[in-house]
Amino acid sequence: MSQTALTEVAADGPLLVFGGPYSNLQATRAVLTEATRRGIPPGRVICTGDVVAYGADAAACCDLIMTSGIWVIAGNCEENLAAGALDCGCGFEEGTACDLLSRAWYAHADRQVTAAHRAWMAGLPQRLMVILPDGRRLAVLHGGASDISRFIFASTPQADLAAEIAATGCDGVIAGHCGIPFARQVGPGVWINAGAIGMPADDGTPRIWFALLTPGETGLSVEILPLEYDHAAAAAAMRAAGLPEGYAAALGSGIWPSCDVLPPAERARRGEKLMPAGLVW
Repeated sequence: MSQTALTEVAADGPLLVFGGPYSNLQATRAVLTEATRRGIPPGRVICTGDVVAYGADAAACCDLIMTSGIWVIAGNCEENLAAGALDCGCGFEEGTACDLLSRAWYAHADRQVTAAHRAWMAGLPQRLMVILPDGRRLAVLHGGASDISRFIFASTPQADLAAEIAATGCDGVIAGHCGIPFARQVGPGVWINAGAIGMPADDGTPRIWFALLTPGETGLSVEILPLEYDHAAAAAAMRAAGLPEGYAAALGSGIWPSCDVLPPAERARRGEKLMPAGLVW
């Protein structure tokens, strides 16, 4: 499958969507195994970017994703590593806890990835388009329509979401980057964020999240679902690599080491266990 020659994905069956592998090899294996268990072929699996970030195994995660045959778009981490940038481009404010912590994991990832990995990252598309059987279209992007590192959460104002969807020229959006999953109807459109598999969702549990999109006669069924995996092994790998303890501990506690990027509504729900959710669009 050529990801540069073909940017349209036909939803002729269930799609499994996930975001942010974040160099977490155990989580990446788990979600690909889940797709296989559900009978979903690689051509209907989509990753919303940031294959490389906080975890210990940047090179191994790249190798696994590169050979998996799934669809992948570039996250800001891939863009910056491919370009040889000095930071991750995550949009953290300078001097914040997130900014300071990111310097350690980005340097680790930068040391691990090879020239071949960077060439692959440079060739990733910034956007895909999912075509539903009824003709509606979903733009797959990383952060926002015009800003790859824009943080868009469930609490983002309706008007902002509608403007982002309109900017894509599609009927709805599948996105990533923010790390907390949600699905929200936006007027006639929809915004779907599958969350991230490389870090828990700041909900006090070590679970990770993905989205299952199933087209049917009544519309598109969107399910936001949790997944258990060997988080202890992932944390041990981070500690062995000398990465920031805050992120290693978060794999078990389910609480991020910093809430700098969170809007007030998401801050108020920190540590509150998420439940599977969904909607029909």
